[in-house]
Amino acid sequence: MTALLYIIRTLLSLALFVVLIRLLLQWARADFRNPLCQAVVRLTNPLVLPLRRVLPPIGKVDTASVVAVVLVASVEVLILDGLRGLAFPGVLQFAQDVSLEIAHMLLQTYLFAIFLYAVLSLIAPGGYSPLQSVLTSLSEPVLRPIRRLIPAVAGLDLSPLWAIIVIQATLYLLP
Repeated sequence: MTALLYIIRTLLSLALFVVLIRLLLQWARADFRNPLCQAVVRLTNPLVLPLRRVLPPIGKVDTASVVAVVLVASVEVLILDGLRGLAFPGVLQFAQDVSLEIAHMLLQTYLFAIFLYAVLSLIAPGGYSPLQSVLTSLSEPVLRPIRRLIPAVAGLDLSPLWAIIVIQATLYLLP
């Protein structure tokens, strides 16, 4: 049963990750001509496009993508709680569980994106790859405010280190 729970949790977490990445890339105004961005769009279109027919965007916020993230997180919480044999929680507890699942995935996504961004900038500075472009789009909005507070030391940008520390501390604080 533990192996089945692990496999299902992993698959549902990957689904949440892909839908969340689509939303984050939209907010970061990433280049959707990038092959990785196109792959994310193609993977999430079966869920987002039907929602988009019903939910119009509000300003620059794609409500269909936001609702898709909440739906996938809700399904993940329901299925995992059901497999663990837990009864359906109250509405407030369920909303809290879904919010925590989204927060954990959001923080873990930024943690790994910033880590990979920093490693790629050390390995191939100034180079171009589709992954590096996506990681730059995701990481720069988080790193820019930190760079204003903590300048580079001898040409070495320490903002990814500080961002990772803050994200890890936040993950420890979440239940």
